[in-house]
Formats: sequence, structure tokens, C-alpha cells
Amino acid sequence: MKTSDLTFWKAVAGAATAGASCLALAQPTPQDQPSVTPYRPSVSTPAALSAPGWLEIEAGLLRENAPGGSRRGSVPYTLKLAFTQDWGIRIGGDAWVTQRDEAGQRLRGLGDSVIVLKRRFGIDEFSAFGLEAGATLLTGRNGLGAEKSDYSLNAIYSADRGPWHTDLNIVSTRIGRAEPEAGRTQLLWAASLSRSISGPWGVVGELSGTRQRGVDGTTQALGALSYNVSKSLTLDAGLTRSIRSGPANWSVFTGLTMLAGRLF
Repeated sequence: MKTSDLTFWKAVAGAATAGASCLALAQPTPQDQPSVTPYRPSVSTPAALSAPGWLEIEAGLLRENAPGGSRRGSVPYTLKLAFTQDWGIRIGGDAWVTQRDEAGQRLRGLGDSVIVLKRRFGIDEFSAFGLEAGATLLTGRNGLGAEKSDYSLNAIYSADRGPWHTDLNIVSTRIGRAEPEAGRTQLLWAASLSRSISGPWGVVGELSGTRQRGVDGTTQALGALSYNVSKSLTLDAGLTRSIRSGPANWSVFTGLTMLAGRLF
């Protein structure tokens, strides 16, 4: 096994151990235990927030492959805390990154992080709007992070229609340092559709893409399965694939969403 891969899988094992420890230390009693609100594994996020006062953790493993032999592995994480049903905050990023470019050069280390403030606007029992304002924290090292912070605004619409749930996102990001002749604003769109299929099992499908002046646009399809182990733990796994012309980029992922404990 190559050194970079070994380091990556050591990081995965460490993340899994930490997650299991958190789960073991934070087992609320059934009467006051809310259900998790997974944002994983889709690109889009729902208008709903996690249970107010409860720290919710998302963590996973992502492996990306691109034409030409470049690869990127990461351990993404998100910490979510809602203050009320309509206001919340989350902090996320890559706890570890290892990547190899087409020339075979390898980099590994901590990736950038992001902090997001969220506001929900309820419409009725079955639908809601949401707004998220986010900023990149320059925590990446060894060429794995951005040189300047990006700032984003995400408009969300979520709705339940029978057994189906949909999330629609439009994200405008002001790029801190854009490539020469490229626009400073990137638009991302994402539309997901999910539902339960059998007992604790669920399925999600999604289309998403980006547009930026002077840069080739992207479009990708995502498919994933989820499994509700309990109200406080949901597992997921799936894959993405670019559907534009030319050689395909693809990735595989797995992860979890869990309650870590009540803070207030």
C-alpha cells in the first residue's frame, strides 16, 4: 500500500473511532431524544435545522477520481447547532486531505473550513424556505486550501409531497481569488429528491452543477442510500458522476449523521 493511501486510511480509522466514542458518550434517554436531520450526502441542504440545543455531527469518507490519474481523498465533517427552530450555525470542512495530481505529485494535510449562519422561514406544515450565509476559513495547509476566503449565499426551498421530499438550492459564491480571466462569482444549483423505500432504508437522487464566467460549467448526478440505525444515528453511502461531455469524473462516499449531546 502506498504511503499516501496508508495515511489516508489511518485518518479514516481515527475519524471512525472518534465518532464511535462520541456516540457511546452521548446516549440521551428515549423521551427527550430528537431525530437527526441529515444534510449528507447530497450537495443541496434542506431548509430544516437540527434539533435546537443539540450538537449534531456529520462525518464521512470521500474518494474522488478524475481523468488523467489525479485523485483526492478526504474526511469531511460538519458540526451543526440550532439555537431555535429557525436559527442555527454550522462549521465544517475537511479533517484530512490527501491528493495526487496528474504529474504524480502528492499533497496531504488539513483542508479549509467553512462557517455558515442559517435562517429558516416556515411556509406551512410541509414546506419552508431557507437562507444560508457562509465564509471560508483558511485552515488548509500545504497547498490544499484557498489563498483568500470565499463568501456565499444559499437560497433554499424544501417541501414534502406524500412520501417524497425535495430540496432546491441556488448558491452564489464570491470567489476570493479567481483564475485569470475567470469571473469572481460562481453559481451552483442543486435539486434533490428523496424518500423512504423500506423500513429504515431511504434513497436520494440529485442533479447539480456550477456556472462561472471563463470556466467550463459542470453537471453531475448523485445517487445514495441511507439507513436509520436509530433516531440518533443515520448511515449513508453512494456515488457521483459527471454527466458532461468528455471523460467522466466520479467519486464514492460513505458517512454518518449522529447526535453528540445536548448543550442547552
